[in-house]
Amino acid sequence: MARSSSHLSQAVLRTEGTAPRRGFFRLRDKQREAIAGYLFLLPWFMGIIIFTGGPVLTSLYLSFTKYNLLSPPQWIGWANYQLLIHDEHYLHSVRVTLTYVLFSVPLKLAFALLLAMALNRGLRGLAIYRAIFYVPSLLGGSVAIAILWRQIFGPDGLVIKALSLIGIHTYSWVSSPNTALWTLILLAVWQFGSPMIIFLAGLKQIPPEYYEAASTDGAGSWTQFWKITLPLLTPLIFFNLILQMIGAFQAFTPALIVSGGDGGPVDSTLFYTLYLFIQGFGDLHMGYATAMAWVLLVVIAIFTAVAFLTSRFWVFYQDERG
Repeated sequence: MARSSSHLSQAVLRTEGTAPRRGFFRLRDKQREAIAGYLFLLPWFMGIIIFTGGPVLTSLYLSFTKYNLLSPPQWIGWANYQLLIHDEHYLHSVRVTLTYVLFSVPLKLAFALLLAMALNRGLRGLAIYRAIFYVPSLLGGSVAIAILWRQIFGPDGLVIKALSLIGIHTYSWVSSPNTALWTLILLAVWQFGSPMIIFLAGLKQIPPEYYEAASTDGAGSWTQFWKITLPLLTPLIFFNLILQMIGAFQAFTPALIVSGGDGGPVDSTLFYTLYLFIQGFGDLHMGYATAMAWVLLVVIAIFTAVAFLTSRFWVFYQDERG
């Protein structure tokens, strides 16, 4: 009898210890951790919705309106987008921007890869060289560097004075429609630090045994570059290509400062973003400017999609090459 009562008391204790919990405490550990994680992320989600999603949807609405910042927007449908086709200045800005993208991005990547290969040869003080070469990328998009660039290639700039010392008398590079855009392309190429660091990291990941085997088979430096280095760097080339292409489409500060904010001589540096800025904040055609912004977004998305679709034909990964 005593034994049965003790068993009964133990059963009661086990039952009390395992009594069902209510609310939040009934959830499993993983579920509680997931809820806690979402609660911690809630401020970030709210920031995305309020400070990013809201303005994006508002700009989409404004692109279908006539809005000058001073009066309520008036709905005009597709009129802004239809006007883009007949705007000669807009079409010219598209041509200037495409020229800038098609020349600046490949030249920058080629120059960055060339310097990365030079630095990968085991130079002394490599960290110092990398820091020095990376400085233009840190400062290249700033207003101060754009002003400095204008002073270097301006009428009384360093380049003009240096060429005059050797008997070459030339005009201001930023004041001529033949060279103004190429001056900005040169400025973009000068900002090679970021892709160079990425290429240098990729070069250090290539096993040296590949080059040793190629040398044993009689392959020269040029053959090793085309057969080993370049194929193994194609993922990084693709990564840099996407980033630099998007950045080139959005280039604004160099054109604003170097060209004086008016598109340069004969609109030779009238970038897409500069013309968007002039329409939105200069002429107060904010509805028209937002329509331009959405067209730019679609164009960047198309170029990026084409790059991803064609990457399967030229981007190679080590596991795919066996």
